[in-house]
Amino acid sequence: MRAVLAIQRGGPGQASRVDSFEVEFEPGQSVLDGLRLVRRDQDPSLAFRFSCINANACKECMMLIDGAVDYACTVRLKEGVTTLSPLPKKALLRDLVTEIAPPDERLDRATNNGAG
Repeated sequence: MRAVLAIQRGGPGQASRVDSFEVEFEPGQSVLDGLRLVRRDQDPSLAFRFSCINANACKECMMLIDGAVDYACTVRLKEGVTTLSPLPKKALLRDLVTEIAPPDERLDRATNNGAG
């Protein structure tokens, strides 16, 4: 089976664009599996976030999938086109990666060098 992932790309201060990637998949594979295939086989510069070591509880792969907020690790690939965009109302870092921690919860690396 084949799917097309239409991925919004870009970063702050850049014009966004949509790049489409075709991937082969088997039933049951997730959108995250498709993104990993794209990065491995077609475009290693594709930026997205995931941390599956946390048993699908990390919430890092959250993005807009066909216009709805969902987790790339739980949405299944399908034949045809799937559109992927970064989360709205979050600061865009690059491609599908947005700022996930509120500004006051981020580690300030300039002032906190691990000394305690």
